[in-house]
Amino acid sequence: MAAAPSPAPPRILLAGDAHGRLHQLFKRVKSVNQSTGPFHALLCVGQFFPPEAAEGDSPPGDVADYLEGRAAVPIPTYFTGDYGPTAPRLLSKAAADARGFNPGGIEICPNLFWLKGSALFNLHGLSVAYLSGRKGLGGPGCYSQDDVDALRALAEEPGIVDLFLTNEWPAGVVDGADTSKVPPQVLDPQGYDPVVAELVAEIKPRYHIAGTKGVFYAREPYVNDSSPHVTRFIGLANVGNKEKQKFIHAISPTPASTMSSADIHARPPNATLSPYAAPAKSVHAEDTPKRPAESTDLQYWRYDVKRQRQGQTDGSLLCFKYTSSGSCPRGSKCNFRHDEEAREHCQRNVCFDFLNKGKCERGPECRFAHSLTEEAAARDAKPRSERRRVESSCWFCLSSPDVESHLVISIGDGYYCALAKGPLVPDHVLVIPVEHFPTTIAMPVEPEAELRRYKDSLGKYFEKRGRAAVYFEWVSQQSRHANLQAVPVPLSKAANVKKIFHLAAQRLGFEFSVVNPDGDANQGRELLRSQYDGKSGLFYVELPDGTLLLHIIDSGEKFPAQFGREVLAGLLSMADRADWRNCKLSKEEEVKMVDDFKQGFHEFDPAE
Repeated sequence: MAAAPSPAPPRILLAGDAHGRLHQLFKRVKSVNQSTGPFHALLCVGQFFPPEAAEGDSPPGDVADYLEGRAAVPIPTYFTGDYGPTAPRLLSKAAADARGFNPGGIEICPNLFWLKGSALFNLHGLSVAYLSGRKGLGGPGCYSQDDVDALRALAEEPGIVDLFLTNEWPAGVVDGADTSKVPPQVLDPQGYDPVVAELVAEIKPRYHIAGTKGVFYAREPYVNDSSPHVTRFIGLANVGNKEKQKFIHAISPTPASTMSSADIHARPPNATLSPYAAPAKSVHAEDTPKRPAESTDLQYWRYDVKRQRQGQTDGSLLCFKYTSSGSCPRGSKCNFRHDEEAREHCQRNVCFDFLNKGKCERGPECRFAHSLTEEAAARDAKPRSERRRVESSCWFCLSSPDVESHLVISIGDGYYCALAKGPLVPDHVLVIPVEHFPTTIAMPVEPEAELRRYKDSLGKYFEKRGRAAVYFEWVSQQSRHANLQAVPVPLSKAANVKKIFHLAAQRLGFEFSVVNPDGDANQGRELLRSQYDGKSGLFYVELPDGTLLLHIIDSGEKFPAQFGREVLAGLLSMADRADWRNCKLSKEEEVKMVDDFKQGFHEFDPAE
């Protein structure tokens, strides 16, 4: 059987300094999206906010229209340039509301995300690293030494970074390049940053995107030291610049995680040597304050990779990687302490610095608990939800070592489908968000259309086999990664599904409410999404006729985790299969089951 074609690579727009001209930027985005799109996201580097403060207390100009809901951001947009006179005031509320880790951005209005500090996140399969802010002496709009050290630690991790976003250009980037035809701004020493040069030399991304110099420049690809792939640097001009320099650029990179070794090693004929083989020297920039070499007791010391390499620690300090994720790539070679009790406290939202040093220098600005008691930890606890880094132990995160990828049958942009582990029936399917979300009804609006396409395709596949789909999802405060279950039932039993769920509810002492009496399943999900408060537990089932039955689970209610499966097992006279653990198959049997499903589903698969 021929291998299924790989999903199309994501399509990304890049933009330079917006300087608050959001109407002009998004008008251009809409035009490009209509003519050559659709595009999955817009990434903005350089100064995003206006350079001059406006009079009065209201947000200035274009930005106000988006923050206050008078205008809509057309596609998911991420920005790093969180500086300018008005930026601290405009971002203060988002900063105050943000809790826990937000590597994928803090949403300041629908479809607009602030990439704060530095981090790595997954964007439609692409690995994206960023350094927000510009160089300086600290304070709002300047990146910190902690941000830099976090990226240095990231460079130690396995895997290739696809995109690296910075505001300023790396010092020395033009070394070894053909500068005979470049604009004069490229050779101007202003706007270069030696710290960014150090970082890009360590991270070795496939693409490095920067702004601030007011000019478009696409450097020849360069070969990285000790890495097989090349890096492409793209500098972007300011939005609406008078010189008509290019301020928006489109790319469609295949994620490195899905590329073949031959493609990773490919070198274009115009590739040069790395401009960072030696310390950058062609462009002089002011020095940035460095971490004192003799001090080990500084905030966020945990990111100090150089000390890890040199073994300069007494082993009494906690390993941040292990404490936050439960694993450390250095294993027994790690120079810091792996403490399981500290990890448990960290999972309850206790501040890492408090655990490690008994104090936290951020004081009231810290969004984590400064106590080991359950009550205090719960006070600041909030799900480290949709935009925290993917949990390495999650069964359903595609990047997790625990995911059983041989069960995957189709991968889209926002959702993927997999056959259930220990299935109730052979075609028992799970529809799962690609991102780490606790429930499908809390997902952003954009992936909902793809979910509808998957449901339509599964419906056609099941109908061809004389079956109808029953969908159900259980949401609790313990939910980690959402999965919408699709179980096919014979058409002869479809009319009985409603009755048996009502009977099962009565036995447990509750009654289902009907979300959409007219049976419009899409409208039913929209109503469910609009009513869900993100705090309550609930169970809902979509019947074959499209009707949604809903039960809100009280905080003290003991609701059976296998309720939906148990009800359908009774309908199908399969009581012995109500528990998935009784239905486990060997990996060989699972692989054959997946192959059989793919053969029949191929003609309907929306990801094909």
